[in-house]
Amino acid sequence: MERLRLAVASAEQAAYDLRCDTDRWSWTVPPGSAFDGAGLEGIASGAGFAAQLSPEARTRREAAFAATGDGRPFQVEYALDAGAAQVWIEECGSCLRDVSGAVVQIVGTLRVITQRKLREARLERLANLDELTGSFNRVSLKQALNDALDGLHGARPGCAHAFFIVAIDDLAILNETFGFDIADEVIVGLGEVLRGFVGTRGVVGRTSGNKFGILLRDCAPGDIETSARALIARVRETTFETRGGRVAATISVGGISVPSGASTANIAIARAEQALTQAKASGRSAFKAFEPEPNWESRRKRNLVIGDQIIAALAENRMKLAYQPIVAADTGEIKQYECLARLIGRDGEPMPAGDFIPVAEQMGLVRLIDGRALALAVQTLKTEPSLRLALNVSGLTLSDPAWLELLQGSLVSRPDVASRLTIELTETQAIHDTEETRAFVASVKGLGARVAIDDFGAGYTSFRNLMTLAVDMVKIDGSFIKGLAHSKENRLFVRTLVDLARNLGLDCVAEWVSNEEEEAILRALGVRYLQGFAVGAPTLDPPWMRAG
Repeated sequence: MERLRLAVASAEQAAYDLRCDTDRWSWTVPPGSAFDGAGLEGIASGAGFAAQLSPEARTRREAAFAATGDGRPFQVEYALDAGAAQVWIEECGSCLRDVSGAVVQIVGTLRVITQRKLREARLERLANLDELTGSFNRVSLKQALNDALDGLHGARPGCAHAFFIVAIDDLAILNETFGFDIADEVIVGLGEVLRGFVGTRGVVGRTSGNKFGILLRDCAPGDIETSARALIARVRETTFETRGGRVAATISVGGISVPSGASTANIAIARAEQALTQAKASGRSAFKAFEPEPNWESRRKRNLVIGDQIIAALAENRMKLAYQPIVAADTGEIKQYECLARLIGRDGEPMPAGDFIPVAEQMGLVRLIDGRALALAVQTLKTEPSLRLALNVSGLTLSDPAWLELLQGSLVSRPDVASRLTIELTETQAIHDTEETRAFVASVKGLGARVAIDDFGAGYTSFRNLMTLAVDMVKIDGSFIKGLAHSKENRLFVRTLVDLARNLGLDCVAEWVSNEEEEAILRALGVRYLQGFAVGAPTLDPPWMRAG
């Protein structure tokens, strides 16, 4: 018996024996330190123990007793009424009955499970709520929207709800000016403002980084714009308290009436997103209601077809790399090639990246493409030891640990390959989350590869960020090269970018070079490398393949 008592005590449990005829409660193993604060030390009767429980807990416990036969075990969980600190208990035991079925004795053990309950509660919150803002997460928001749509079946004519997608305007500038931690505090504050605006009329959920979805119940189609404008004004009049001081922000809103505008949550979210995109195109603090486009459905169906083609091409090894040369501006010598993904149709015709990459990004398939492109590029570098290759990756890949693991597995034992590989990130990707980008760049360079910023000049990269990211090369966005001969502003801008790159010790490439006149101007401006149709078009049949 002593060994049993020690075993129960070491498991941080207490054991009791309750005689029902006398209501005498005795501890066969008294509560140890795990029960501190539970108020069980002086318990001497069943009534005394029951007094520690809430009515709901007592009912649950009695139901567990009633559900068991003579000597059969029971198990029940409940909270003790322990003042400010709630203590959760798991009780396991047996009810011993007389011949009439009445309970005459209960023996059991008690175990504190408060920490487990807290973990379970947190997991439940994470399953339903966004951890940063406390609003619904995307899954819960979608469920609430579907439930609201279901509730409209059979409702009175004209009954409708509104669904909005809200986004902070110019988040990249907010991140750049105040830092990501402060921007996160603004996002949290915006969630609070939105929930206060909606009140009991609906729900708010965070759908992605700086975007929230709002279900506003009993909002007629004619009232959608009025509600959206009121929300925009509410946010505009708010300043958000942050650790960096008060910060102002504005929002743009896309909205749709349901069920007339969408019969399911997925359609409502997609159409509100589409309306938001149109709103943001017209400036800050803008609203746009969804308006059906004649070709929207045909575009959606086309995207589904392209998605199927992408999956089939990857499964059948019909994704190939096209290679476009990057040449030295002074000599015309090819220094490296950029790898461009191409899907080859079953008819042998290549599909340009512009036709399938946007669809792949929308459908979450771009990581598969980036993974295959990396494998093909590394294999080429292994078989062609004199080549240098540059490979573009999507913004989604920056946060994909599987791609980095693939890169590490490909390069960790091959420094000769790593030194000839450059990974390209677009400028807009790089500034979306500079901390994430910095970690990605460090990982790539730690393996011995190089990193380039593509489309340089198209975003808002600051001098400080460019230094912090520690890249090796910048590629000037082609929109500044196009028409260079006829644009004094473009020439001035390109000269500024070239000087910036030179002062930071970065190689500089001009993209979209289309004629000899542009080549001459770029050489005069000090651009070191050129890329474009004037110096070489992408090809699926590069010289080393022809030589083989």
